Amino acid sequence: MRFLTALCFLLVTHASVAQLKSATVSGRVVDENEHPLSNVSVTILGKNNGILSSDSGTFLLKVEAGKAFAIIFSHTGYADIQKNFFLSKGENETVTIRLLRSGKTLEAVVVQDDRERKETGLVKINPKNVLTLPSTTGGIEALIKTLVGSNNELTSQYNVRGGNYDENLIYINDFEIYRPYLVSSGQQEGLSLINPELAKNVNFYTGGFQSKYGDKMSSVLDIQYKKPVKFGGSVYVSLLEQGLHLEGRAKKNAVTYLFAVRNKSNRNLLSNQPTQGAYIPSASDVQGYVTYKLNAKWQLELLGIISASRFTFFPESVKKTASVFSPFFTANVGLDIYFEGQEKDSYTSSMAGASILNTPSKNLRLKWMLSRFKDKEKENFDIAGAYLFGERDFDNSSSTFGQIVNPLGQGYYQNYARNELNIEVWNASHKGSLEKGKHFFQWGTSVELTKINDKLRQWEYQDSAGYSLPHVPGNAQLFSSQNSAVDLDVQKYSGYIQDNIHLSKGKNDISLQAGVRFNYNSLNREFLVSPRLQASWKPKGKNDVIFKAAVGVYNQPPFYRELRRYDGSVNTAIKSQKSLQVVVGMDYNFVGIGGRPFRFTSEAYYKAMTDVVPYDIDNVKIRYLGNNNARAYTTGAEFRLFGELVKDAESWLSVGFMRSRENLDNDHYFQYKNAAGEIIGPSTPDQVVADSAQVNVGWLRRPTDRLITVGLFLEDYLATNKNFKVHLNMLYGSNMSYNIPGSVRYRNGLIIEPYIRVDMGFSALLLSERSTRRSHSPFKGFENIWLSLEVFNLINRENTISYQLIKDFTNSTYAIPNRLTPRLLNLKLIGRF
Repeated sequence: MRFLTALCFLLVTHASVAQLKSATVSGRVVDENEHPLSNVSVTILGKNNGILSSDSGTFLLKVEAGKAFAIIFSHTGYADIQKNFFLSKGENETVTIRLLRSGKTLEAVVVQDDRERKETGLVKINPKNVLTLPSTTGGIEALIKTLVGSNNELTSQYNVRGGNYDENLIYINDFEIYRPYLVSSGQQEGLSLINPELAKNVNFYTGGFQSKYGDKMSSVLDIQYKKPVKFGGSVYVSLLEQGLHLEGRAKKNAVTYLFAVRNKSNRNLLSNQPTQGAYIPSASDVQGYVTYKLNAKWQLELLGIISASRFTFFPESVKKTASVFSPFFTANVGLDIYFEGQEKDSYTSSMAGASILNTPSKNLRLKWMLSRFKDKEKENFDIAGAYLFGERDFDNSSSTFGQIVNPLGQGYYQNYARNELNIEVWNASHKGSLEKGKHFFQWGTSVELTKINDKLRQWEYQDSAGYSLPHVPGNAQLFSSQNSAVDLDVQKYSGYIQDNIHLSKGKNDISLQAGVRFNYNSLNREFLVSPRLQASWKPKGKNDVIFKAAVGVYNQPPFYRELRRYDGSVNTAIKSQKSLQVVVGMDYNFVGIGGRPFRFTSEAYYKAMTDVVPYDIDNVKIRYLGNNNARAYTTGAEFRLFGELVKDAESWLSVGFMRSRENLDNDHYFQYKNAAGEIIGPSTPDQVVADSAQVNVGWLRRPTDRLITVGLFLEDYLATNKNFKVHLNMLYGSNMSYNIPGSVRYRNGLIIEPYIRVDMGFSALLLSERSTRRSHSPFKGFENIWLSLEVFNLINRENTISYQLIKDFTNSTYAIPNRLTPRLLNLKLIGRF
C-alpha cells in the first residue's frame, strides 16, 4: 500500500513538473468579417506537424516554454499570418487570429491561365517584388534586368536579344511613353516614368509580340495601373529614394483614384565613384490616375505624369589604373586627371492622357484615346582636364606609392556643350475588341504628330604633349565640333487588325494569333506592312506542357536619334530598320521541391535585319552613324525557371545564350607594307610604303553582343521566424565589344570584361496584425512596416562600362577603363496602410 502510494505520488509529481515545463496557446481563427474559419493549419515554424482549427475556428496547441517560437496560421485562399511568442512555464496565451483573403499574385511563378502561357515571349512580372529587390535603380526595369541581363547598375535602360534601348516599346495604360535622349551616363538619370506602387499588371515581351503592339524590333513593356477597391497606400524612405502613394474610391465607388509622389537622390551612390567632386543629383515626379464610371457602359480615364531631373557636377580629380601586358613589358598604367569647370543638366518630361471606354455589350469593347507627351532637355557642360599618364607605383613601402613614376604622356582637354532638345508628341487613337465564338478580334488605328526642336552646340579640344589633335603645324585644331539646329514636324499613321483563334480538335488544343499592322510617316514617306503570326499547341493529356512558335515582320521607323550623324548633321532620308523574326519555345509546369509548383520556359529565336543603322554605345549614350548601311542578325536561346525553393518565397533563374553580328557596307581599310614586306603604318617615320592591300572587315560583333547572360533572384527567410527575410539579386554577363569611334579597322578594337554584380537585402517585419494594436497607437492604420538593409555590389567588383583613350609621347594609344560603383550600403523603411 505504501509502495502504491509512493508510486502515485511520483507519477503526479512527474506530471506536474512536465506540465510546468510546457505552455499552451489557444484562441480562435476568423476571417475579415469575424466569421469562424475551420481547418486552418496551425503549425510551429520549422516543425512538420501541427493541428487544424475546429468548425468553430478554435484551436489549442501545447508548446515548449522558456524559448522563442513562431506559429504559422495558413488556409487556402488566405494570406498566411505569423505570430511570435515567448511563454513561461505553465503560461497560457489566448489570441484571436484574423486571416485576410490572399492578394498574392503568382503569375511570375506558375501561370494558371493558358491564354497567358500561349503568348510567345511573354513574361508576367509581379510588381510587388520591386520594393524587396535589392537594386540601385529600383523600379520595374530592375526586375527586367534579372531576366535579360545588364552591364550598368546606374541606369534603368535594358537591352533585349541584341537590340539597344531605343528598340524597346513601353506603354502605361495603352499610352506610349519615352525617356530623355540627351542622357550620356547612368549617373545623370533620374526616376523611371513607371511607378511600381501603382502597377497592377506588368507584361514583358522579349520578342515575337502581337500586331497590336507598335513598330519596334526588340521588346514590349505593357503596364496597366490598378483600379483600387478600397482606401490604402504606402510610404517608403531610403538613403536613395523616398515615395508616397494613396489609392481609393469615391462617389459611391463610381470614382477610383491613384496618386503618387517620389523623390530620388543618388548622391550617396555617386560619392563613391572614382571621379571625385561635388555631385548634386535630384529627381522627383508626381503621378495621378483617375477613373470615372459614367454609367454601366461608359467610363472615363485620366492619366497624368510630371517628372523632373537635375544633375549638377563639379569634378575635381580622378585616378584611373589599368594593367598592360605585352611581349615587351608589363606595367600598371595610371592616369591622373585634375579638372576645372562644371556640368549642369536638366530633363523634364510630362504626359497627359485621356481615354473613354465604351462597352456596348459583354463581347464588344471600344476605346478612344488622346495624349500629349512633352520632353524638354538641356545639357550644359564646360569641363577641362589636365592629365599625366604613365606607370603607377604600387609598392606600398615606397615613398612614391600610388604616384606616377614613369610618365608616358601628358596633355590637356576641354569638353564644351550647350545642347537643347524639345520633343512634343500628340497622339489620337482608337482600339477595340470583339469576342465571337472561337474568335477574339482586335483592331486599332492611330494618328500621331511629333514636333522636334534640337539645338546642338558642342566641341572638344585635345592637346597631347603640347600639340593639338589632330596636329596641323602652325594651326590649333578642335578634335571635334558640332553646331546645328533642327526643326522637324513628322506625321505618323498606323493601325492593326488581328484575330486570336482558339481551336480544340480531337487530341490537340491549338491557338492561333494572326494579324497585320501598317505604318506610314511623312519623314521618309515609307508605307510599311508587317504581318505577324503566333501559334500554340497543348497536347491532350499533358496539361502542363505548351509548345509555341511565332514568325513576323518587325519594322522600326526612325524617331530622331537615328537621324543624327557623328558630325551633328541630320539625315532625314533615312529608312526604317527592318527585321524578320522567328521564335519557337515551350512552357512547362511541374511539381518540384516539397510539392511546390515550378515553371520552366525556353525559347530559341532568330532575327534577320536589313537597312540597319549602325551605332556605338558609350556608357548609356547611343550614337548612330546616321545611314542605313548595314545588315545584321541575332540568334540565341533563353531558359527560365520560376518557383519557390522554400514555401512562400519566390525565386527565379534566367540563362541566355546569344550571338549578334553586323556587316557594314564598304567597311574596309588599307594595309601598308615596306620593301621588306613588313606591315607598317601609312605615315611610319623612316619607312617607305612599297605596297598596299585592301582588307574587308566583314561581320563584326554588335555593341550589345553578349554570349552568356545569367540572372538570379532568390528569396528566403529564417527557419525559425518567417518575418526575417533575405533577397539576393545576381547578374552575370560575358564580355562585350567596345568600338573605337570613327575607326573601321578597330571597330571591335576593345573588349569590356564580364559584368558580375551581386546585391543582397535583409528585411525584418517590424509591425503587423493591425487588429492587435491599441486605438491610440500612431501606427494603428498600418497593415505592416518592413525595414531593409541592402548591400550593393556585395563582392565589390570593379565593373567596366567604357574606356578613355589616351596617347603617349610616341603617339601610341592606350585604353583606360571607366569603372562603375563599388560596394555600398542602403537602408530602407517601407510601410503599407
